[in-house]
Amino acid sequence: MSNDETALYEAILRIENVEECKNFFHDLCTPSELEEFSSRWLIARLLDTKKSYREIASQTGVSTTTIGRVARFIKYGNNGYKNILDKTK
Repeated sequence: MSNDETALYEAILRIENVEECKNFFHDLCTPSELEEFSSRWLIARLLDTKKSYREIASQTGVSTTTIGRVARFIKYGNNGYKNILDKTK
């Protein structure tokens, strides 16, 4: 991991509330990047409720390829999705 990447994560950890977080990410990311992050997080939450790929695709308009990618990271990734999903329950 680069020093710049570490500095980004450290900056994110300093965020104190949702409004501050929203403002930071709106300044940091393009609207399409935010939409993509939001979409992936929604897919992760829907997969966690055991919805099928087809149900998720129908509900969100996202391709089953993207859903499969998120599912793969949930199962074989660095436990990032799992950890935060568990914390939000």
